[in-house]
Amino acid sequence: MAFDSLPGLLSGLAVVVVAVLFFLLLFEPGLPYRFTPLRHPIDSREFVNFLSAIVNARLFSAGDVRVLNSGASIYEAELAAIRGAQRSVHLEAYLFLRGKIAREVLAALIERARAGVAVRLVVDRIGSLATPNRYFSELRAAGGKVYWYQPIAWYTLKRFNNRTHRDILVVDAEVAFVGGAGVADYWIGPAANNAPWRDTMLRVTGELVKGLQTAFAENWLEASGEILAEEDFLLTDVGEPRVVPPGPGLGMVINSSPSAGRSTQARILFQVLVASARKSIEICSPYFLPDRSLCDELLRAAARSVSVSVLLPGKWNNHPIARLASRRRYGVLLGGGVRIFEYQAGMIHAKVLIIDGKWSVLGSTNFDNRSFVLNDEVNVALLDPALSRQLQADFATDIGNSRAVSLDEWRRRPLLERALAALGRLVERQE
Repeated sequence: MAFDSLPGLLSGLAVVVVAVLFFLLLFEPGLPYRFTPLRHPIDSREFVNFLSAIVNARLFSAGDVRVLNSGASIYEAELAAIRGAQRSVHLEAYLFLRGKIAREVLAALIERARAGVAVRLVVDRIGSLATPNRYFSELRAAGGKVYWYQPIAWYTLKRFNNRTHRDILVVDAEVAFVGGAGVADYWIGPAANNAPWRDTMLRVTGELVKGLQTAFAENWLEASGEILAEEDFLLTDVGEPRVVPPGPGLGMVINSSPSAGRSTQARILFQVLVASARKSIEICSPYFLPDRSLCDELLRAAARSVSVSVLLPGKWNNHPIARLASRRRYGVLLGGGVRIFEYQAGMIHAKVLIIDGKWSVLGSTNFDNRSFVLNDEVNVALLDPALSRQLQADFATDIGNSRAVSLDEWRRRPLLERALAALGRLVERQE
């Protein structure tokens, strides 16, 4: 009799184990982050050396950095770089979706592959789920290599939640692009509110390219099994090793991947910089769900008279659940002196952090649990006041196309929004 009941007991135990794992997936407490700011100014050599060490990122001379703040300018510059490639094109994208811009990018990649250029492409399988594998057949036939990151298979199920959210293009190991724009027609429009998505990418040259090539190399290895060769990391003008100059004009590439202990380099970077601000914090993020530690850090900054401004999408958000979960946090932040603006001209997808008008961080990381804990992400952090001023000017322009959210307005939000936001708590750690 006892033997007959064994299968039922095992089935019941399996259900309990799965239920516990699912509960932990949704409700496991976030890792608390605590940081005591340094006594040194954030533009001092001491601070720069500390930040480089704590996020495990090499320091580079910033080189030529150009801001691309529209889909049209982003794709124009990227296509020009691809079409001019002589040795290699390395492209990594979360979104590679069929449409006009995808056809143009594929045509350029196919042409270069036929010309003997090494073309390597990594695409996230879930982010680009709507894109069939056969879409890349012509590129493969031309000699290009295409791999899915974490393809849907039995052996990837335990890593299903880990996606590559990195958007990187590296050409000839000499010029690279990084930011939040993938390969999709969202950025050239019409999309939300009949307007293209507003986004920002950086075009960089010089030594920073090495760091972005390293980010690509990590995911390329995981997707293809191939370790990139030495020549993929050499610049054509390599000579004697250059000494990184002290002061402004420094940069680092922060490659962030989830660890077993849940900490990531991106999360450390954001906590340290926010905690170290003394004058201003400007944040633009399409998905803004900061955990308790980061919320508390923003409130501490506002309490010490730091001007804290957060720019987010308004109703034109491609993830309405994420927006509801984000708005649930508005009350405590507004009450603590943080200013919040909602963009009205369409969907804003830029991911930018500016600290004291000196440090600028731009890349693929959103202010949410998925970016900070689950995804592979990449950011460029630059100590460059001129770049910060340019990004601040773009930020001000975007604020002009936004509306400020008041605490009174937030308190009067509809009951339906409150109810949906409460339900959204069940999945917001996956956003």
